Amino acid sequence: MAPHDIRRPFKRAAISDQQKRRELSLLRQAQNRRDAQQQARCLASSILSLQSAAPESQPEQSDIEIETVPESEQESEAFSKDLDVRQASKLRGPEVRKWFARQLMLPEWMIDVPDRLAQDWYVFARPAGKRCFVVSSNGTTVSRQRNGSILHHFPSALPAGAKIRDGSGLAQSYCILDCIFHELDQTYYVIDMVCWNGYSLYDCTAEFRFYWLNSKLEESGACNAPSHYHKFRFSAVPVYNCESSGLYAAYTGVVPYAKDGLLFYNKHALYQTGNTPLALVWKDENCSQYVIDTDGKGEIPSQQQVVLELQDDRKLVTSDDPPVLFGCLDGDIIEKAGLHTGNLLRFAIGDGGLSFADGKLEKADLIYLGKSNRARAFADSYSKVLFQFMVRHSPLKIDDLLASINSANDQEKTPSDIEMRETEDALLGYYQMNCMQNAGDRCFFGIN
Repeated sequence: MAPHDIRRPFKRAAISDQQKRRELSLLRQAQNRRDAQQQARCLASSILSLQSAAPESQPEQSDIEIETVPESEQESEAFSKDLDVRQASKLRGPEVRKWFARQLMLPEWMIDVPDRLAQDWYVFARPAGKRCFVVSSNGTTVSRQRNGSILHHFPSALPAGAKIRDGSGLAQSYCILDCIFHELDQTYYVIDMVCWNGYSLYDCTAEFRFYWLNSKLEESGACNAPSHYHKFRFSAVPVYNCESSGLYAAYTGVVPYAKDGLLFYNKHALYQTGNTPLALVWKDENCSQYVIDTDGKGEIPSQQQVVLELQDDRKLVTSDDPPVLFGCLDGDIIEKAGLHTGNLLRFAIGDGGLSFADGKLEKADLIYLGKSNRARAFADSYSKVLFQFMVRHSPLKIDDLLASINSANDQEKTPSDIEMRETEDALLGYYQMNCMQNAGDRCFFGIN
């Protein structure tokens, strides 16, 4: 199967795996409402309580020694993504990385064009920088990266974010922002709002969250220049409806930060922790410096590299839920390298590449390279592997996205001659026979 056939061209009628998961995710979030207020409080308390052990003389240094825990502890099965605040505050090493990584909403990589892109999606240029949670509470503000380490500990103009003369606000007041710290201008660019002034936004749609983000952030004074009680400036990113003009503006428009691709958010999506197909990232060489993954030296390897997790049955899987199987590792390699269940392993994709049948991964030519960087929390996602594979062989281009939008608009605005003829025939049949019968089928394919 040709590489470009793994994505859904804008004219294809069949539903892709990623589109199917988008629909299931929307259905699931409507059926499974969580206690959002409790989750927000747990996250805010955990981020702040974890920093309490940090030395006062070094407030901006990481208080988590990621690489000092023994290997046996690193492979502990005691970790759970559902830990409460008391348990989370005791985590260390890789367990901290996993816990914090699971609190962020992580976009999948766009491997096909979503249905109703112009009607149901936002788009904005992603700032290049460090993804982090920013929490303000009890007169202080802390930003933590995905690995759990403190990025900054500082006063801010966010509600309850600084100890000022007239007090720091109500004790129960706190904010949680999903940000990217852009080092060049020392600014926190807010890409999502999880909680504001004690009010949880977990169960609010992206449409509502973005509205609050723009209005509340400006009102708070957090967008002002740095001052004694406000060390870093915050800024919202320009968000557009994903119509042709909006997509073009996000893609080519001038922004005060370096771009690292485009982010697409489904307007109806709640803030869902972990990987979600309702948020998508897309890149090309015109809007990102890093389209193809680089190695530790910052160079593009000759062969695509992937990181997979080793399971107890020697299977190699992605970080998805459920995980996607890429193959099995030879027992001799496991024994010689001293590998264990849960290890993250790096592989190169050989000349055989990735083979697909009916939209499903059938075979992967994997070459074992060794253990992954120990700072990593998870294996690669299936969508990332496919996106990187497509970039090297047959990338999804900006023209494909624009063509999808324009095609959908044409279909909505102007019925085809065939459609008009069918309508006329149907009306004629109604008056002649008082009977009209229609049938239609829909095909599904993807990874089970």
